[in-house]
Amino acid sequence: MSISVIKPGLMATIQDLGRSSYGKYGIIVSGPMDRFAHRTANWLVGNDEGDALIEVTWSGMSVRMEREMWVALTGGDFSPQIDGVPVPMWRPVFVRKGSTLTFTGPKSGCRTYLAVAGGIDVPEVLGSRSTYIRAGIGGMKGRALKAGDIIPVGTGKGRLRHPSTKGTQPFDAVRWAVPASERPAYSEHPYVRIVRGPQFGDFDDVSRRALLDHDFRVTPQSDRMGYRLEGPRLQLHRPQEYISEGVTMGTVQVPSDGQPIILMADRQTLGGYPKIAQVAGADLPVVAQTPPGSTLRFREISQTEAEQLWMDQGIRLRRLARMIALKLKEDGWLDGLD
Repeated sequence: MSISVIKPGLMATIQDLGRSSYGKYGIIVSGPMDRFAHRTANWLVGNDEGDALIEVTWSGMSVRMEREMWVALTGGDFSPQIDGVPVPMWRPVFVRKGSTLTFTGPKSGCRTYLAVAGGIDVPEVLGSRSTYIRAGIGGMKGRALKAGDIIPVGTGKGRLRHPSTKGTQPFDAVRWAVPASERPAYSEHPYVRIVRGPQFGDFDDVSRRALLDHDFRVTPQSDRMGYRLEGPRLQLHRPQEYISEGVTMGTVQVPSDGQPIILMADRQTLGGYPKIAQVAGADLPVVAQTPPGSTLRFREISQTEAEQLWMDQGIRLRRLARMIALKLKEDGWLDGLD
């Protein structure tokens, strides 16, 4: 089975949950920007949560399904259509051979996740299929997808049955979807919860207040490595040098120009800029879907609150995975239930 790329759009890459355990060698994790949407898309088509799929940034992409297959779309809404018919998101959709999926224009968010039953079956590099463009590894030859690419789809792990009858429409969608109440609260102007970073106290009082009292605009220079923000200039009490330390997704660094950067999926492994804050892990999907040009505002919470939010989201995800599997089983699509 395969998918043919007709138009790649602004940028689309193949991502799984990333490369773990290689940070000590300077090799970054990569993986999806919105891990919530990534996991959910895979569950909706009966895959393991870490299977590879396509992360679509903005719209303009068109792909043709060369075989019948189950797909799911989650994350940002780019007005997807299959052969000109609007296709619903956050639910399993059975697409017929030769149908063309097109993303016609963004309504919300800035990344959509396209999962297919069986997963994207490109070779693993260092235990992952994720694309890291700067190093040229993973995915389709270490680059973004381009017109003419033939993307292989796995067959061994697909657990969803095909309909027993042939329909006349290009696709059939199940009647249920992941409830809006169970999805992240994507917004063009979100409040993002943070905890104090290790160098929070090194910034002057005006800067510490400004971090929480002002909006910050996501600039067009933002990418998978980091979200560059524009707002009040954040300044240290006095200039000083810092030893490089480990960073993670959501670390908020402040370079010499005083404009913060939220590190994202393709972040470096070490950072020498002062780290004023850390985004709560539960809010990273919301940050990942905030498009350039939009604004966000930070709200401080305690470390204990951030940990509780993270645990609550983990419980929510496990409940969601079980709910999806039960619905697929009840509808007669899922071969088995783990």
